[in-house]
Amino acid sequence: MIDVLVSGGGPAGLATAIHAALAGMEAVVVEPRPGPVDKACGEGLMPSGVAALRSLGVRVEGRALAGIRYVDGLVQAQAAFREGHGLGVRRTALHTALSRRAAELGVRVVRGRVDGVRQSHDGVEAAGLRARWLVAADGLHSPLRAQLGLQLPDHRPRRYGLRRHYSVAPWTDFVEVHWARDGEAYVTPVSENLVGIAVLSSRRRGYLEHLADFPDLADRLEAPAATRVRGAGPLRQRVRSRVAGRVLLVGDAAGYTDALTGEGVSLALLSAQTLIGCLRAGAPHAYESAWLRLSRRHRLLTGALLETRRHRGAARLIVPAARRLPALFGAVVHALA
Repeated sequence: MIDVLVSGGGPAGLATAIHAALAGMEAVVVEPRPGPVDKACGEGLMPSGVAALRSLGVRVEGRALAGIRYVDGLVQAQAAFREGHGLGVRRTALHTALSRRAAELGVRVVRGRVDGVRQSHDGVEAAGLRARWLVAADGLHSPLRAQLGLQLPDHRPRRYGLRRHYSVAPWTDFVEVHWARDGEAYVTPVSENLVGIAVLSSRRRGYLEHLADFPDLADRLEAPAATRVRGAGPLRQRVRSRVAGRVLLVGDAAGYTDALTGEGVSLALLSAQTLIGCLRAGAPHAYESAWLRLSRRHRLLTGALLETRRHRGAARLIVPAARRLPALFGAVVHALA
């Protein structure tokens, strides 16, 4: 019997399998797509995410990030990370590095799909395999989460993300969040000659239409696009519980607030470590409360920012307020990092 069967071979699933292997467990990952898999992603790691990669023994090339800058026309506010640096890294490069480390530790990756789960008192059966525990790391719109009845309805305005890269030299070592009336543009340097631009909005329209809302940013992107547009959404996913018998949820499958604060990958890496720690301690149901503690700052701060964003009058004050209150803005960035 396998110790840990992981459904989904993205960063969250591979990180879970690596932590399991480091803990002396046998881990198998089931993934239908050949890697590396590219997805719409802000591609920025907070300092906590960089530290989480080090704990996995994963080395990946990227662009060091010094902090976060908010931009609204001529008004700007920025805060440097207080402890360590962040990392801008292509999703495909991160996937390759995690896959390499998993292979070094003997993690098997099986091509296939987990379409159903049978649970018993001592294990689960899925994808023709039997394991003590099944980890659902199958993404934002997790099929396993839906099958287990863990999805909760959400009646708030839906938000979506689109991302593309441009072959330009980064003009800053900060992650920039540009604000406009109907959305945000999230700028992440990922190498010496490549910048990722993700646009976030509740309006459904083309990437270039969104980018036109940020003329100062668009003027910097004179080089041709280096990648095609990739999209994701709806972003917000409400989840009843992260544990259902012998199935545990991690990464985006475990619930998602929004991409605005850029913590998705970092939170996934940290959650993977927490999940395996709970299994090692023989306390799988402790993972639910542990996940809630781990994600509390992210959920509260991101949720508050989005709520402010919904009111146009208040939204116009976000960047000016951050500029006038640098200590508070720095504290928020430190909490997120």
